[in-house]
Amino acid sequence: MRRILLFSLLAAILLSACTPAPKTETAPVNQLEWSNDAVMYEVNVRQYTPEGTFNAFAEHLPQLKELGVEILWFMPIHPIGEKNRKGSLGSYYSIRDYKAVNPEFGTIDDFNALVNKAHEMGFKVIIDCVANHSAFDNVWTESHKDWYTQDSLGNIIPPVADWSDVADLNYDNTEMRAAMLDAMKFWVAEAGIDGYRCDYAGGVPTNFWETARIALDSIKPVFMLAENEDALDLLNKAFECNYGWTVHHLMKEIYQGKKNVTDIQGYFTKADSTYPAGKYILNFTSNHDENSWNGTEYERLGESVKTYAALSFTIPGMPLIYTGQEAGLDKRLAFFEKDSINWSKDTAMTTFYAKLIDLKQENPALWNGVAGGKILFLQTSEPEKLLAFKREKENNSVLVMMNLSEIPIHGTVQTGETKTYLNWVTGENAEVSATNQVDLAPWEYKILVSK
Repeated sequence: MRRILLFSLLAAILLSACTPAPKTETAPVNQLEWSNDAVMYEVNVRQYTPEGTFNAFAEHLPQLKELGVEILWFMPIHPIGEKNRKGSLGSYYSIRDYKAVNPEFGTIDDFNALVNKAHEMGFKVIIDCVANHSAFDNVWTESHKDWYTQDSLGNIIPPVADWSDVADLNYDNTEMRAAMLDAMKFWVAEAGIDGYRCDYAGGVPTNFWETARIALDSIKPVFMLAENEDALDLLNKAFECNYGWTVHHLMKEIYQGKKNVTDIQGYFTKADSTYPAGKYILNFTSNHDENSWNGTEYERLGESVKTYAALSFTIPGMPLIYTGQEAGLDKRLAFFEKDSINWSKDTAMTTFYAKLIDLKQENPALWNGVAGGKILFLQTSEPEKLLAFKREKENNSVLVMMNLSEIPIHGTVQTGETKTYLNWVTGENAEVSATNQVDLAPWEYKILVSK
């Protein structure tokens, strides 16, 4: 009898080892049509104009419409905490009241008017959701201390020591969860926003985001962006897009000679097997954190700035433009102080980004998620320096060749086709052969689109 039991136990263990683990349940891909070809623009209201208000920013909507961006992401619009504040104006991400507007920017009526005007002009609007932490003098701290993480002495503490101006929220508390969800629903229902960019999304339990997504979609279908790359389960049911931090860092590391083209290929090969179907990354060469803390794209990427901007618009994912990039912003914007943009800096970059947006929107192969084509890397004679890939969707094809090095390249790309393309940079016809010769100066690139 004992032998039979041992044999049965052994058989069960072996059967378990041979049985594949069940796949994580994911939500069906139901991509918002307006996000298919969208380019996102991050709005830093404080620094956008000398006034730093919603009303002053609204005057710039026609220029952004002409630029071609479709999604406006507003950094936090809420009142900023005063307790433990950093700098004279404080961090946008230290929130005192989740259902109010920062008086520095205007009134809630001003914000609602801005959203309405943006919608009338064809924009979609998302705002920052800072759900991991609040200001130390948030309205919740006095009446609901148990909504916060506390030390052994009962003191409310920050999520990490360096974030000394924010208090860590306790997601074991169901009442706090309900209040946070109520705040998120408020801006969708009352202001009509179209979704959220969720700050430090991995610091909040996935099941909260999944519950929130269902609740928000019941009001209107929303777009959700996670500031996270590691917790891919966030993409199963809660978010359609997350941060492409790895690609962003690879740009800098390749420019510095620490990485090469094969690392980009390796990333997308892995992503193709790990990302849930239809989900994708946000591509960027700058954002508020990178600009303020790690330097402008000109500091980090030097003469490769335009090359990597072009890359961010042609690889899978949604491109992001940060406030001022289209004006050649070449200074680190102060994070806790007033530091207005100089909009007269470089109009050539405005033309450059407008053309990139046209490229993306006019070529379905470059669209986002399931609306776009997969990336197919092509064999080259310089595998560590010459990046070549093709993306196709139905009858549309885009062929990209980039010299990601400071050394001129005279080499070949195995395209596997003989075809006439249109050179996006020059507007001229480009004949492509199966073994295509290519000459590229340092950081030069060619983008060819099907005729």
